[in-house]
Amino acid sequence: MKFKDFGTEDFRNYITIQNSMSNLKVALVHDFLKEYGGAERVVETLHQMWPEAPVHTSFVDWDGLGVHAERIRKWQIVQSPFGKTWFMRKLHSPLRFLAPYVWESFDFSGFDVVISSSGWYISRGILTRPETMHICYLHHPPRHLYGYQTAMEWQKYWPIRWYGTVINHFLRRYDFLTAQRVDYFIANSEETKRRIEKFYRRDAEVIYPPVQMQKENSKFKIQNSKFKNYFLIVSRLARAKHIDLAIEVCQKLENKLVVVGKGRDEVLLKQLANQKPGYVEFYGEVPDEELPHLYQNARALLFPSEDEEFGIVPVEAMGYGIPVIAYRSGGLPETIIEGKTGVFFDQLKLSSIEKAINRFEKTSFSKEAIRKQAERFSKEVFVTSMRSFVQRTWEQYKARY
Repeated sequence: MKFKDFGTEDFRNYITIQNSMSNLKVALVHDFLKEYGGAERVVETLHQMWPEAPVHTSFVDWDGLGVHAERIRKWQIVQSPFGKTWFMRKLHSPLRFLAPYVWESFDFSGFDVVISSSGWYISRGILTRPETMHICYLHHPPRHLYGYQTAMEWQKYWPIRWYGTVINHFLRRYDFLTAQRVDYFIANSEETKRRIEKFYRRDAEVIYPPVQMQKENSKFKIQNSKFKNYFLIVSRLARAKHIDLAIEVCQKLENKLVVVGKGRDEVLLKQLANQKPGYVEFYGEVPDEELPHLYQNARALLFPSEDEEFGIVPVEAMGYGIPVIAYRSGGLPETIIEGKTGVFFDQLKLSSIEKAINRFEKTSFSKEAIRKQAERFSKEVFVTSMRSFVQRTWEQYKARY
């Protein structure tokens, strides 16, 4: 639903919600601000909804945020006591046992509502007083605690494996404990909702993340590229994204591939691409104003990511009418319709991806139908759903205290 499509009754309800929420004192919490991805887009939208809300986080890495740093420069950001130390920015992963000290250091007295945006760093571990309602928007339970694919293969070396096994034992207990502190859970997909029920024995309401729908007939800044008819990847360059498979299959089929993003595997992926040059072009991190051209001129988005709980990028691509070729995993079947907005492959193997590309080549897609599916996950829908949820739960919460 779009605001412009509201009927009279919808509009009245929306105004009622706005008025009833205007006096709430809200605080936001996020794991850390060191890169800009789907979770950060959620926080940014929440901050747009409550612009006076301070954002509490373990640390900010302005260099890591790169071209996106200016998006949050004017926010009121409250960092943890460890936030300005170099070891927190550089060693936050091996020092994850500090998470309880990080989150329990914040003071939320005086706030009516705290909304935590939580992922692997367990930011929902904050402590709130009884008069303060805590809503957790969960992107995913910590993957490293429950056997899901992670960005780094931390079990590869035995000292790290031993250290991680010991630390993770205690963190799993802490993770469960923090889930019981939350008053209300929001899951970013039905897949995440199932994981919340499985690991935490808690219920959750699903509100899909906000995806910015591109206005039709917009004019875009054009990047110089030797590729004009290509497959596209927009992603962090990390192990769980399996971008190496996309590179290899495009080289084998002699298809052009444009890769947008940065990450720890960038050097290795470029080395792989150079083994058969001429088919892969790396763009690095691209400002938002330059992405529309890359989307609109792509044949399809390739998305071989594993255990993705929602996946904003595929929906973003569909917002441009671009079909998606994706690994059938996590929450992707909730957003992509086989044969209508994209095609799936069921194995992380070259042969499986190759068959999916061949099916894609033989399928006729309607840009209008693809865009219509994407609009189910628009930013407007997210904002309306979030405001309604906060108002409803706040009324319930007040009645209890």
